[in-house]
Amino acid sequence: MRRIKVTPADNIPLREGRRVKLGNVEVAIFNLGERFVAIENRCPHSGGPLSDGIVSNVDGSATVTCPLHNWRICVDTGAVAKPTGEPACVRTFAASVEDGIVVVEMDEERIAA
Repeated sequence: MRRIKVTPADNIPLREGRRVKLGNVEVAIFNLGERFVAIENRCPHSGGPLSDGIVSNVDGSATVTCPLHNWRICVDTGAVAKPTGEPACVRTFAASVEDGIVVVEMDEERIAA
């Protein structure tokens, strides 16, 4: 696992996402207030940019709604929350804030691929 310093936490406003490229992977980082999360920046339905989606809390689960066709993705698990019954998933990555900087953990092979 490699820990990558991405950006100052202040650069990502509350309940918004930002797109970053880490190696060959495009990642969406979201500020949920009490924590940050990172997921692959591609909706499994038709590739919409999740970083541009609306973040909300539905039934106790933080989700992002794809701006293209309104699919809702759980930002903690990457599972599709809406429409229900969809098996598609989005990759998630561990994210934290250290000394005011957002840090994302990613496998070395994903960075180099």
